[in-house]
Amino acid sequence: MPRVAMLVALVSTRIRIAMQLKRWDTTMSTDAHSIASQLNNSGLLRTQGLIGGKWRDAYDGKTIKVYNPATGESIADVACMGGRETNDAISSAFDAYRSWSKITASERSKLLRKWFDLLTAHKEELAQLITLEQGKPLKESLGEISYGAAFIEFASEEAKRIYGDIIPAPLSDRRLFVLKQPVGVVGAITPWNFPLAMITRKVGPALACGCTVVIKPSELTPLTALAAAELSIQAGIPAGVVNVVMGNAPDIGDALIASPQVRKITFTGSTAVGKKLMAGSAETVKKVSLELGGNAPCIVFDDADLDVAVKGTLAAKFRNSGQTCVCANRILVQEGIYDKFANALLDAVQSMKVGDGFSEGVSQGPLINEAAVKKVESLIHDATSKGAKVILGGKRHSLGSTFYEPTVITDVDNEMDISRQEAFGPVAPLLRFKTEEDAIRIANDTNAGLGSYVFTNSIPRSWRVAEALEYGLVGVNEGVISTEVAPFGGVKQSGLGREGSKYGMDEYLEIKYVCMGNMNKD
Repeated sequence: MPRVAMLVALVSTRIRIAMQLKRWDTTMSTDAHSIASQLNNSGLLRTQGLIGGKWRDAYDGKTIKVYNPATGESIADVACMGGRETNDAISSAFDAYRSWSKITASERSKLLRKWFDLLTAHKEELAQLITLEQGKPLKESLGEISYGAAFIEFASEEAKRIYGDIIPAPLSDRRLFVLKQPVGVVGAITPWNFPLAMITRKVGPALACGCTVVIKPSELTPLTALAAAELSIQAGIPAGVVNVVMGNAPDIGDALIASPQVRKITFTGSTAVGKKLMAGSAETVKKVSLELGGNAPCIVFDDADLDVAVKGTLAAKFRNSGQTCVCANRILVQEGIYDKFANALLDAVQSMKVGDGFSEGVSQGPLINEAAVKKVESLIHDATSKGAKVILGGKRHSLGSTFYEPTVITDVDNEMDISRQEAFGPVAPLLRFKTEEDAIRIANDTNAGLGSYVFTNSIPRSWRVAEALEYGLVGVNEGVISTEVAPFGGVKQSGLGREGSKYGMDEYLEIKYVCMGNMNKD
């Protein structure tokens, strides 16, 4: 390269890096600046959207701030996109679909494997980014990177196992075939509580099947999505196959559901928003997968192993500060073990360390924002006004910001608001029940049907209760049940479809029947 060209390239690179660093708010803490510098050096600090393989600002130049929930500090200004940018991303994905869907499954598998390798190689930086913008403890963030990357690895393997069928024909001169083909362009709308895993769980199988995607991450946590997209480019996934737009959620959502070029919407989030997406998708008859709200019961029977039950309940309830769709929302305890379990849970919760996710030994970080704290406060106020008793916590933490004390409430009943709504916070409400039939009735008395948990040492009871629970997921003597190899999804108003496992692949495929006649003639 000529010397002048080298100097121009060097100056351009320095300008680009300076512009990226300028986006980071000067009021951040030293630790945040250090993390920003590391991410910038690795090329993972992205604040623009990705459309057609190019990083782009919002067309009107608008930006939105991303905050660290542990400190309230501004982390970055990212592009605030809307309908125009989304329509261009859709067009890019539609154009890329023509070639991506035609390459061999083996080639798609190799590219996904490279993406998985890069996600794994950069797990420390990605985990730091999650903790910075979402707040969960660093150990949990590292766990999310492994969990999220596993969906890409699994999809890379399943890409080569999308099989059709040959059907025995009723007539000798005919041959009947079933082909599985990609559905087309996919709009993937993801939440803030798992900013990597909720993307990879959707995008991995979509790409493996031959679909292209337009990702809309939460405006609260877009940086992890953008970093993951950068790694997809480094893996060699072609331009336009993966697109990311963020900012004005209603405008982006409207563009995705209105476009006839988008053939599928996959969404994780609230039931209320899911219903709107489902209704909007009817106009163009899109395929829809919805993973919506939950109201998970955690049933502890008299014959349960107390240590196993407490450990499992802690994991099911307090992971990510209670901010997961499968968190135990109601803890149903049989009367014979109720007091003993309440005391044991109280002891365990008291030992939990609350703090900034980067601090050593922290097991619970902040809630995502002020609105989340106010919701928890409202639910606790309703419960205590109706006779429930707070035996631990029940108020904002002395750390300030959006930290909330891990809380245990007793004497809760199934008619209180905290039993009818997702708390999405570190609150463990204990309900008392008498018989197995009572437990099943109370557990199923909800419009939700996502996650559920059962603790018992009786094998016959575990089968009976698991079959009777109206939920898509049942954990027996286990509080952490999500895995890339098993189907994840709910029933009733908790959603449609499944993610993960071989069953999740089918959500991105169409079945085509081919009848070939005159097979006995030359």
